Formats: sequence, structure tokens, C-alpha cells
Amino acid sequence: MNGNPMKSWLDANGGRTYRNYIDGAWTESAGGLTYPVYEAARPSRRIGDFPDSNGEDVNRAVLSAHRAFASWRNTPAPVRAGILNRFADLLESDREELAYRISAEQGKALAESLGEVRRAANEARFSAGEAFRVEGYRMPSEDGQIGVSVIRYPIGVVAAIAPWNFPVVTPVRKIAPALAYGCTVVFKPASATPWSAVRLMELLAEAGLPGGVVNMILGAGGKVGDPLVSHPLVSGISFTGSTALGLRINGIAASRLAKTQLELGGKNAAIVLDDGNLAYAAEQIVQAAFACSGQRCTAISRVIALKDIAARLTDYIMERMREIRVGPAWKDGVTMGPLIDRRHFESVMRYIETGKREGAVLACGGDRLAVESEDGDEAGYYVAPTLFTGVTGQMTIAREEIFGPVLSVLEVDDWQEAVDTANGTDYGLAASVFTNRPDVALAMAELLECGMVHLNHGTASQAHVPFGGVKKSGFGPYSIGHTNQDFFTNMKAVYAKSEHLR
Repeated sequence: MNGNPMKSWLDANGGRTYRNYIDGAWTESAGGLTYPVYEAARPSRRIGDFPDSNGEDVNRAVLSAHRAFASWRNTPAPVRAGILNRFADLLESDREELAYRISAEQGKALAESLGEVRRAANEARFSAGEAFRVEGYRMPSEDGQIGVSVIRYPIGVVAAIAPWNFPVVTPVRKIAPALAYGCTVVFKPASATPWSAVRLMELLAEAGLPGGVVNMILGAGGKVGDPLVSHPLVSGISFTGSTALGLRINGIAASRLAKTQLELGGKNAAIVLDDGNLAYAAEQIVQAAFACSGQRCTAISRVIALKDIAARLTDYIMERMREIRVGPAWKDGVTMGPLIDRRHFESVMRYIETGKREGAVLACGGDRLAVESEDGDEAGYYVAPTLFTGVTGQMTIAREEIFGPVLSVLEVDDWQEAVDTANGTDYGLAASVFTNRPDVALAMAELLECGMVHLNHGTASQAHVPFGGVKKSGFGPYSIGHTNQDFFTNMKAVYAKSEHLR
């Protein structure tokens, strides 16, 4: 047995075969097929074998959720809230095992995985409170004998489709509010990160959730996602992932008027307009750029700085980048892990080569790191934290989402040009602004075309605040906060006459 706690746990628990979770039971896929999943830091180590599901499995899960909806929608709010609060407690008590699973299949540093579990517990607790905050209201009436009110009711079965970069908090972000508002769920995790999802289902059952209220289908998007999104009994689709796939899902949903809540890509800018504290700005930028190895939609990927401070800011950024420690999650001091797999590594490297070819200056990084493997295992796909300077707004690396540890510096003459440059992409998720001028900060907050603006700090969101984007970064009601009510519930106007009809 290995002496490292995480590696010992992985060695003891890896290599098992898992099933779908339908109607409160672990169920083999209809076709009987499975696919393997491997560790991000040790790609030759098999985490386990997971169902390669198909449309028949999807139909069974949707029918299960549809049957459960009849009783779950009428379950009293205190009961729903109690289950979610117990679920939050279980997430916290199980945080170490969940973090091991996250880091194994996704690759992020262990401290980041532990933080993800804590955030998931916080969001589950906020959602528990939402069970008591389903809002309705009375309105004045034109007729004194008729009372008018507006009520909310759950939409029904929700498809929750989650990405691979946050395999615990993003599913919880979809499942917990659905349960709070009285919906039932068919959950499809990313095929690359199903191991954490299995544990979430176990914890929900342990929290007392009735069978059928949440069902989980594992497998490839083409075989599982398409029939799930197009199923006539699915009333809403909450999706987090690439913009291209989100647009496709939205088209399928629109063809039958199903609701969508889409969290998509980003090309987020950090705009630095003052030299009062460049070291602090650099620290915030580097944290936001290279957390999760840059594999997150809110990662800062562009620094837009005034020309007279850009060089000094770049020096501070490079100092902070040199402090990043790259390696496997279980190694002490590691702050950045590998990319999730070879295919994504190759995509990131193509962007780096494109940046060089289009004339950007590679200031540091840009290559695969030879992180030594242990125990003779194959090493993961580690990319050195990468910084480009001399970048213009027309370059590919300044316009497209790379989803990796790559940061670009663009120079501008004034804050108005900074706004135009920041807005000059198809995306509109988040932005950070660093300035000591309150008037400029407020103007930037209003003029930036994005869903979230962070003044004088990185792109860190909170567990009760609406989260979302505009343009090609999102569509539909924002998630996390009370705005979830607009997705998970429908509105109904009720007219009540004060005397019996004759």
C-alpha cells in the first residue's frame, strides 16, 4: 500500500464497475456495455468501468422521474429542505473522499477539490432555503368580486447536464434547486468524470431522497444527451458546457418549447487601469487565470492594461506565475494539476502554436512539462503556465476560449479602449476591473457586456449570488441565486370569484 493517503485510497478503490442510478436502484445499462475512465495524473491507471448507456436507459430514467414528480411536487417544503440540509452535511463529512475522486478523474490540485466540495455544500444549503421562498403575490382586480393572484409551480422533469471541470459543485448547482422547487431530475454527468457523480447519488440516497426523484445516466453525449434533451417528458434542460454544444441543445429544446438554462463559455478579461497596487492585481489575475489549470469558464484569459503600466504589470504576473507548483494532486505544495486528458492537451497546444504563428510573443511557458511519474505510471498531460505578450484583439488567442493555462496581455491607450477591447469577443461571462477611481469602476461595471463584473478582485463568485452570462456565454435564467426560480418554476395567474357561479 502506498504511503500517501490519497494514492493509497485510489489504489484501494479504483478499478470497480459501476451502474446507472434509476428509480432508487443501481441498474445496468440496457445494452450491457461499459467504458473505462482513467486518472488524469496517471493515465494508465483505470478508475473504473462505467455504463455506456443508450436511449432506452434514458427513457427509463425519464419515466422514473416523471412518476416521482407527482408525489415530490407535493412534498412539503420543510421536508424538501431537510433532505437538502442533510445532503449538505453529508457532502462536508465526505469531503475527503469526494475530493480524492474529483482530483483523480479531473486532475485539479487537492486543495481545489476540497474547496469545490465546500462550495457545493454551501450551495445546497442555500437551495434548501429556497424551498421556503417560492414566491407568489396578489394583484389589484378590475372586478371587486374577483381576486387576482399569481402563483409558482414546478416545471416537472429537468435534465441536468454537467461538465467535467467541476464534477461535484456543478451537478449540485443544478440538482439542489430543482429539488427545492419541487422538480425531479435526470442527471447526466460528463462521460469523463462519472466517479464523483456516483458518490453524489449515494449521498442523496443517504440523505433520505425518495427513489426516482433524481436519476443518473452515464455515457456519451451523442448516445445519452440527445435523447434526453429531446424527450417529450423533459420540461427543462439545465446545461453547463461549451457554447457550440449549448447552441445545439437550445435548438433541440426550442423545437418543442422546452425551457433552457445554459452556462456556456467565456473569454474573460482583467482590466488594469491604475498602478497603485500592481502586485495585488497580478496576484488576483494569476489565481483566476490558472486555478483548475485554466479549465473553467470564469478563468481570466486576457489582461487588458494601459500601455504605461503594462510592462510592470507583466513583470508582477510572471513573478506570481513562477510560484505555481505543477504536479499530481497528492503531492505536497502542488497548486496546479494536469489537463484532463490527451485530447484536451492537444487542443490547448494547438492554440499556443497558433498564438506564436500569428505574432504573439511567448513570454513564458508554452510547452508540456516533464513531471516525473511515480511507481512507473504514465505521466499526465501537464502544460506549463503560459503567458503571451504583444497580443492584439484580432488574434485567435484573444478571441477564442482556450480552456487551459494560457494568459494573454493586450495594451490599450485609455479605459474607453479597454471597454471596447473587453467587449470585442462573442463571449460575455465575467470581467475583473482593477482601478482606484470609483467613477471609472462604476462606468466599467455598466459598460462591460458580461453577466458578472468583479471590481478589484478576481472572478470568484459566491454561493447565493446569481451566476450567468450574456452573448454566447449564457442563455436563460441565471443559476445559483434566487433567479433559479425563473427556470425551475412556471407562473400561473389565478382569478377567484368571491361567490359561487350560478
